[in-house]
Amino acid sequence: MHITHHGARTGVTGSCHQLTTESGKLLIDCGLFQGEEARSLDIEFDVHDIDALILTHAHIDHIGRLPWLLAAGFNSPIYCTLATAKLIPMMLDDALRLQLGLKRKDRQRILKLIESLTIPVDYGSWHSVNHQSQLVADIRFQPAGHILGSAFVEVKLPSKEVIVFSGDLGPNNTPLLPDPTPPERSDVLVIESTYGDGVHESIEHRAQRLKALIDRSLLDGGVILIPAFSVGRTQELLFDIEAIIATQLDEFEKREWSKIPVILDSPMAAKVTDSYREFKALWGKEAKSRLEAGRHPLAFEQCITIDSHSDHQALVNRLKQTGEPAIVVAASGMCNGGRILNYLKALLPDARTDVILAGYQARGTLGRKLQRGEKQVEIDNQPIEVNAHIHTMSGYSAHADKNELLQFIEGIPTKPKEIRIVHGDAEAQEALAKEITQRGLAERVVMAKDRS
Repeated sequence: MHITHHGARTGVTGSCHQLTTESGKLLIDCGLFQGEEARSLDIEFDVHDIDALILTHAHIDHIGRLPWLLAAGFNSPIYCTLATAKLIPMMLDDALRLQLGLKRKDRQRILKLIESLTIPVDYGSWHSVNHQSQLVADIRFQPAGHILGSAFVEVKLPSKEVIVFSGDLGPNNTPLLPDPTPPERSDVLVIESTYGDGVHESIEHRAQRLKALIDRSLLDGGVILIPAFSVGRTQELLFDIEAIIATQLDEFEKREWSKIPVILDSPMAAKVTDSYREFKALWGKEAKSRLEAGRHPLAFEQCITIDSHSDHQALVNRLKQTGEPAIVVAASGMCNGGRILNYLKALLPDARTDVILAGYQARGTLGRKLQRGEKQVEIDNQPIEVNAHIHTMSGYSAHADKNELLQFIEGIPTKPKEIRIVHGDAEAQEALAKEITQRGLAERVVMAKDRS
């Protein structure tokens, strides 16, 4: 058995791992490289003898190179959860339109081919992957708590050895999705390390900070810009804003807050939010209890959706001219594309503007530059002065932090023979490896940054 890391070796993008055994080959994820890691989209390895592709979830850094995988000759089954299968066409359609400018007809041709290869699998059920009549492996998806449909994957070989690929693990105690539960067994664990060197603020504290920022904006006017990924972060933010409006305001605050539009300016995020509502059965206990109480945490009255580009541009111009308070949630989460760029270009020079960075900012992205406190950035080849207030809220990360990753590992009844650390900057991989070693949680620890 051999594992090759084609991506997410030295950073957090381009996830792609190949499991080679005596009985066959499996590919786990095939994601896009972003930020400083951005590179050619071409597939640099042979795909013709890969027996199946297993997708852990629908974020672009895990599925973004799927069209190029097909172009390279891949024609084997694609396994994922039902919700992931629902999200993949939305995510890739948007990516193909933005990256390549493909017309709808060409995009649909690619998406139909992907759909024809896709086999949706329920959580918790074993499914056999075969090469002709020979068993390659049995696979099982388990909830990862990262985004809707996300999973870690258990791969049981004919030898009975079990390899687990974590995909991206979500944090504990989020209200919208259930916590990830450690596997029953993992001889080899391939685990992400996005926040392997950090600890998030609590879920309770994030809502308090969000309320405080919005209260401040009400006092001095201006716009709160929240760059957010269409899947995951956007829904968590809407969920918290609804909770604040429904349960945490006195009568005076309710009158003041009623003046603030909550603007979801992302057609993609709106479609994904509909999918979250469709898959309510996958929600966590708190989210389900709100529904039972007659509340609508992802479809509340103050939330306005902007669809057309003309409406988007008109809103950007209006907010720039008036400085009126508003909460704008728009993609992309790392500020490296999407409608958020037009808002940032127009409103970063305004000192009344607040920008809330609610997720990981990869090296080389505009989001990372804002997070570092740069006072001038470049957008559309134009220098933009930064007078806005920049805030980082780690409580909205869709990734488990260091303590939660260690808790996941400690929850495996028998310690793994080997843990391979992927999907993290060098510092994060090293910090997590050190903790695993010191706690004796594996017989052997390997960092992807040091190995192929």
